[in-house]
Amino acid sequence: MNVALYGEGGHRWAMTERGRSSLHRDATHLQIGPSGMAWEGDTLVVTLDEVTVPWPSRLRGTVRLRPAAFTDQSYALDAHGHHHWHPLAPSARVDVALAGLEWHGNGYLDSNDGSVPLEQDFNSWQWSRADLGGDHSVVLYDTVPQAGESRSLALRFDASGAVEHLPPQPMLPLPRTGWRMARNTRSEGAARVLQTLEDAPFYARSLVQATLCGQAVTAVHESLSLERFTQPIVQCMLPFRMPRRAHRAAG
Repeated sequence: MNVALYGEGGHRWAMTERGRSSLHRDATHLQIGPSGMAWEGDTLVVTLDEVTVPWPSRLRGTVRLRPAAFTDQSYALDAHGHHHWHPLAPSARVDVALAGLEWHGNGYLDSNDGSVPLEQDFNSWQWSRADLGGDHSVVLYDTVPQAGESRSLALRFDASGAVEHLPPQPMLPLPRTGWRMARNTRSEGAARVLQTLEDAPFYARSLVQATLCGQAVTAVHESLSLERFTQPIVQCMLPFRMPRRAHRAAG
């Protein structure tokens, strides 16, 4: 279970890989080690109990997510249909009680699934989501495959979950990260990075200011390089951010 907490007091990160015996799930519940998520009526309740890296500390709390609406459409990200993205709840109300802090706001719930490893089909991708207000939102997805043409999605969701396909706006370059990761985004006007939240050799998460659907927005933006991910030196660095825990017997 990946937990990333950003604030004035610093960033805290947990993402522990666990064995098969630590995974339990059914139609309404998912348990990964000590953390889990379950539906309680129309609310998804995420219970977190993780240890941060590289400096160990306990990260405990609860996230309650109430979707404004659900979507039933998934989107193929590659020409062969190996990878799909499903924006389950493009907009949601979120209540967070985590690490002694509490706050409330607008959130988002999606899922990705694939039948082969990402690095087998993709060189890179760029993704972003922006809140437009009134439970409206826009999501951009741009993928660069290992072979063939790039794919682009620009989707606007309304409060009911109905989707509108938007014409892709110009692709604008953004400053590279400290690890020299390339970043770019689509915008109707100028775009700039407000804050880099994660800066890793093959991945970056940022807050980006752009113009979409005629509005000035602040978007959560992700850049992923699978070319870098496959490099041996990067693979050697992964356990420092994603430690592995041995299989354990189910309790």
